[in-house]
Amino acid sequence: MGSVIKKRKKKIRKHKLKKLRKKMRHRK
Repeated sequence: MGSVIKKRKKKIRKHKLKKLRKKMRHRK
């Protein structure tokens, strides 16, 4: 169970990074 939660957190982090990258492009 614990490993599944860790994997979910990693997936969420990747999703947030993609959104941040899009914002960075807009700022440029």
